[in-house]
Amino acid sequence: MYAVIRTGGKQYRVQPGDLLVVEKLDGEPGANVAFGDVLMLGEGEAVTIGAPLVEGARVQATLIETRKGGKIKIFKKIRRQGYRRTKGHRQLQSVLRVTAIAGAGQEAKWDGEVTLTTKAELNARSRGLAYQAPQAAAAAVETAPAPKKAAAPKPAKTAEEVLASDEVKQAMETAETNAPVAAAPKAKAPAKTPAAKAAPAPAKAGKAKAGSAKPAAKPASPKAAQAKAEPSKPEAKKAAPRKAAAPKKDKGPAR
Repeated sequence: MYAVIRTGGKQYRVQPGDLLVVEKLDGEPGANVAFGDVLMLGEGEAVTIGAPLVEGARVQATLIETRKGGKIKIFKKIRRQGYRRTKGHRQLQSVLRVTAIAGAGQEAKWDGEVTLTTKAELNARSRGLAYQAPQAAAAAVETAPAPKKAAAPKPAKTAEEVLASDEVKQAMETAETNAPVAAAPKAKAPAKTPAAKAAPAPAKAGKAKAGSAKPAAKPASPKAAQAKAEPSKPEAKKAAPRKAAAPKKDKGPAR
C-alpha cells in the first residue's frame, strides 16, 4: 500500500518502512509525526484519489533527526558591469521513518524497529571514527569537574631568614669538619751569588766511553784545493748578429 502526501509545499510518494527526508518539522528525535494531507491512496490496481484530500486518511512516521542538507551555492553576475556575488545556503531537513498508512477502509503497518542512528554517525562508522552526539558532548562538558586552581606562590625568604635556617647551619658545620688541613709552607732555597754562578761546574769523574772520540779529518786532495783556489769563470755568451731588415716595396698610390 502506498500514499501521496503533501508537506512543506512538496508532494511525496511513501510506503510503510520508507526513509523520508522533508522540510524541517518541529519535534525531538523519536517523536511520532502524523500527516493528514493525503492526496492519494493506492493498493495494487485499486486507487483512491482525493478531492483534493482523501477523507480520514493518515500517514504515521517517526522523527529520526533534524539536520542541515547539502550546501547550495548562489552565484549572481551582471556581465560587463563587474558585478559578481556568491552566497551559500544549507536548508534544514527532518528525516522520518514511515511506520503506517491508513485510509479508505485499509491499513498497512511496518513491523521493523526504528533506530535513531543519525547520518553523521553512519558516516563516522564508515570511516572508522568515533562519534559523539552534540547533546552528549555538551552534557559531558557540563558534568566535567572544574579544573583545580593553582596554589598561590610562597613569598620568597629574606637573606637573614635563609642564614638562620637549620639547613644552612648544618651545611656550614659539615663543611668546617670536612675542610682539609692546610700544609706548612716550604722553606725557600738560598739565592745563588754572582760568584757561584760564574764558577764553572766541576767535571765529572769517570772513564770515557770507547769509540766516543771522533776521527781526525782527512786531508783534501790537490785537485779539490786547486778548484777552490781558482773559481770557474762563466763563459760570455756571444750574441748573434742581427740580420738587416729588407726595405719595404712601394706599392704606389691607392686606387
